[in-house]
Amino acid sequence: MSKTEDMSPITVGKQKIEWAAAHMPLLNGLKSEFCQELPFAGLKVTMSIHLEAKTAYLATVLAAGGAMVAATGSNPLSTQDDVAAALATYDRIAVYAKHGVNPQEYHRHLQEALAFGPHIVIDDGGDLLSLLHGSYRDLLAGVWGSCEETTTGIARLKAMEKEAVLACPVIAVNNARCKYLFDNRYGTGQSVWDGINRTTNLIVAGKTVVVAGYGWCGKGVSMRAKGLGAQVIVTEIDPIKAIEAHMDGFTVMPMEKAALLGDIFITVTGCKDVITREHFPIMKNEVILCNAGHFDCEVSRIDLESICVEKKERRKNIVGYTLENGHTLNLIAEGRLVNLAAGDGHAAEIMDMSFSIQALSARYLAQHHQDLQPRLIAVPTEIDEQVARLKLLSLGISFDTLSPEQQLYLQGW
Repeated sequence: MSKTEDMSPITVGKQKIEWAAAHMPLLNGLKSEFCQELPFAGLKVTMSIHLEAKTAYLATVLAAGGAMVAATGSNPLSTQDDVAAALATYDRIAVYAKHGVNPQEYHRHLQEALAFGPHIVIDDGGDLLSLLHGSYRDLLAGVWGSCEETTTGIARLKAMEKEAVLACPVIAVNNARCKYLFDNRYGTGQSVWDGINRTTNLIVAGKTVVVAGYGWCGKGVSMRAKGLGAQVIVTEIDPIKAIEAHMDGFTVMPMEKAALLGDIFITVTGCKDVITREHFPIMKNEVILCNAGHFDCEVSRIDLESICVEKKERRKNIVGYTLENGHTLNLIAEGRLVNLAAGDGHAAEIMDMSFSIQALSARYLAQHHQDLQPRLIAVPTEIDEQVARLKLLSLGISFDTLSPEQQLYLQGW
């Protein structure tokens, strides 16, 4: 690019959005379909998802379907300001987000996006639904339903459903096969290492990597660590997942033992206090600590702050905490999502699948909300399979189908 060309944040942000769109054929097809159908005409959609290029493109797809869209982030460090600035220039879209905001500003942005008065909510972690069931309960009557993107958000919603306080239908997008089998496994597996590698500029081969949690995200992170040449240790609380990790070729042990051995630690649990003050003092010098679960409570920064004798920025997005024993432990991105706070998130082709499920689930809410009860709802099988077929078609891959005789055979006993 020549020096005379405009490199304003808006221009850079639009370039990012256009690049993502060029690699998201499923959403491109849905955008064309929505332009004709206008399934969201007259509706307002509020979305809280990590605000970067792929999310921005999803917002434009919903707007193309007739929606007025209010977009905000779902993590203070994952918003990309150039993308947010560019997205705000699109018709029918309002943006309330900024990188690096404090907790008060972050929640103000959530509140501003909800004050929009949405009919449909698209959530990532459950923050919007939590507010709607709290201080913004007066808006719940106008909410037709929500779509939840993450394992952490589903866990929060299950707790609300169990306590009989969930007041609107929520489609569990995270639980769709075309989401967790690809987004959680291949998306997280690649983007976590992209965030770590670009931030540290250190080799992975020959190191010992400790992955806390062996769900679909943990499986992806472990698989990619092995591919990069690391020795991989998995810690787990689920005995079945622990056996699975063992049979997949990984060493399994408790964190109290793994803390002595690891060079790089990655938490992928969705829980809190996975690595704490009992683990930090026994770790090697110069270990890397990071989180790929949803919230910044898996690696206890509070404990690190309380036991360190010195704290300083070592490199962009890396803070070193020196302990009394002289060892320095390096925390990436304040313990927030390493693949988004220190990277660009999942690859466009992966998010094409996840966001297609989001878009089709939002349309499902628009069309069927009157028939839905206030509970967690599985993504309809036809949506899941539609996304899979569209993905295969975009890849030029064909597959077998059952003959009528085979269908009868499988249905018999």
